[in-house]
Amino acid sequence: MSSPSADARKGNILVVDDTPASLKFLAGMLKDAGYRVRPVPSGSLALQAAAAEPPDLVLLDISMPDMDGYEVCGHLKGNDALKHVPVLFISSLVETTDKVRAFQTGGLDFVTKPFQFEEVRARVETHLTLHRLQLELERKYDQLSELERLRDNLTHMMVHDLRAPLTAIAGYLQLLQLKEHLLNEEQRRYVDCAAKGTTNLVEMISTLLDVNRLESGEMPMHKTTCDLFTVASQAMKSLEGLTIGRNVGLEPGDEPALAFCDPGIMQRVISNLVGNALKFTPQSGSVKVVILPQGEKLRVEVRDTGYGIAEEYLERVFDKFAQVEARRCHKSYSSGLGLTFCKLATAAHGGTIGVSSEIGKGSTFWFELNRTTSEVAA
Repeated sequence: MSSPSADARKGNILVVDDTPASLKFLAGMLKDAGYRVRPVPSGSLALQAAAAEPPDLVLLDISMPDMDGYEVCGHLKGNDALKHVPVLFISSLVETTDKVRAFQTGGLDFVTKPFQFEEVRARVETHLTLHRLQLELERKYDQLSELERLRDNLTHMMVHDLRAPLTAIAGYLQLLQLKEHLLNEEQRRYVDCAAKGTTNLVEMISTLLDVNRLESGEMPMHKTTCDLFTVASQAMKSLEGLTIGRNVGLEPGDEPALAFCDPGIMQRVISNLVGNALKFTPQSGSVKVVILPQGEKLRVEVRDTGYGIAEEYLERVFDKFAQVEARRCHKSYSSGLGLTFCKLATAAHGGTIGVSSEIGKGSTFWFELNRTTSEVAA
């Protein structure tokens, strides 16, 4: 005879059947097998017992007078505290439609009467094991989510605190650059390299902070009706230092490309896409920005003739951690969080973003926003 504590560890099973002989037989066999068994003769009592103490598994008859098994299962699945409890139907019904209905109401298995107890026991053990594994997986997931939240909070705090001293360093380096006449050529080169590196670090930190704000919905948006061609022109101008001697261009449109958006944020999106294309396109290649009206949408494409992106990374190139995995494989398709910022910023405008690419021939990064007609803008 097993002890109560051993029965509890093996499983707490609620058995529901309005036939006393069947209920007694099944409950007795399960108890002898080491389970803690709670037999009840009706659907209403089953719901009361489950609410008072959620079972690990329910063995449920279908044909009962006051409330049939389908209805009982429906109530269990409609209760947040009980919806994950596995339900196994045991019934003399043999029609396929009865079995299909049992699964549709939320049952996980169906045993036909008369049954062999070893079959019932095997199915009970299987579903109890699966249920325990599912609960353990959910517990681990919750722990991981909490750890990720703590990590993100710590990272955000550290990054935020780093921006101030780095900005100060960048400012002092700029002052040194203004006094370059006091420096020899080697010293000027060192200062220029340090200033460039510090500026890159400040931009990376700002992007990370903005990504966090976009993810949490706290990024301020100042949306207005603007011409995306003008926004793209400003983005290209901000990249003049990178485009000198490069084949980079913005194709003129036949009509205004009006969209309701935050022009500053969309300028950063285009700048990031063009800057990323330049970094992965050889000097002899080209980068083009094209704006295409497509019905109620405006599509902005950044086309390059660079190295291209492997197919397995196309759907994940905008994700934060995809770049980490790519670099482990000694590949790189982005210089940091710029593409993640583009994805989140576009989504915040109700738009979509994507990429098509072919190794050795180049890539086309694109995003689409809802179009605003000139009549609406007026």
